[in-house]
Amino acid sequence: MVTFARSSQVDLLRMLTAITRAVSPAFVDCELSFMARQPIDLKIAEAQHRAYETVLGKLGARVISLPAEPDLPDSMFVEDPAIVLDELAVVMPLGTESRRRESESIARALAPYRPLAAIELPGTMEGGDILPVGRILYAGLSRRTNEEGIRQLKALLKPFDYQVIAVPVRGCLHLKSAVTLIGAHTLLANRSWFDSSLLLGYQWIEVAPEEPHAANALAVGTQVIFPESFPGTRTRIEAAGFSIVPIDISELQKAESGLTCSSLLFDAPV
Repeated sequence: MVTFARSSQVDLLRMLTAITRAVSPAFVDCELSFMARQPIDLKIAEAQHRAYETVLGKLGARVISLPAEPDLPDSMFVEDPAIVLDELAVVMPLGTESRRRESESIARALAPYRPLAAIELPGTMEGGDILPVGRILYAGLSRRTNEEGIRQLKALLKPFDYQVIAVPVRGCLHLKSAVTLIGAHTLLANRSWFDSSLLLGYQWIEVAPEEPHAANALAVGTQVIFPESFPGTRTRIEAAGFSIVPIDISELQKAESGLTCSSLLFDAPV
């Protein structure tokens, strides 16, 4: 997906870029917070992740797949160590201490594309808790993202005129486990898991009651990538006029995976 962006001197050809990472050989030892541990078939997980990367490529993204980190089980979840905005990327100390080394390689991967800023301990933050909607960033206050992390993010983004709004999260891992943006003003949500009164002026699609984990979808252009495991919610999304690209992530879901967490998406020069 190629777009044109005007700079002060020259028109630059830009392309949707997706940074991903191969599944770690240690993936079966992933962190879990809200799910019971189940056996994970590593080969199936790897195949499902490769299929995810293929879908991103077919939808127009330039996919940059980083090598697996053998001793970092959760490292395929590249969304968590960083937030990428037009003006900069913010690298964060993750809320789980065992995952914090993941940030180093993500920072190196992002350095060619954005100036880097950082949140420092005792602040913690994970990208799964950050829902950008235009110039507003909704920041989930969760087990993984604390008040100090949100305070630092507000300070870092103030010069760029972003508004950061803290949103308490309950009953799930991240804010984007409970709500994602699937259209310009449309949110897919399980509103029992966060304070939705803080998100004003949007159209809402509620997940099917029997599918509480179905709120994490990934919008790419006019398409919505969505897990095959949530047919009831898929029907609701399609009834609202959205086009679905179904994908099987059933093995990855055993590691509390959604769709947004496995890539960092941003526009960058070709």
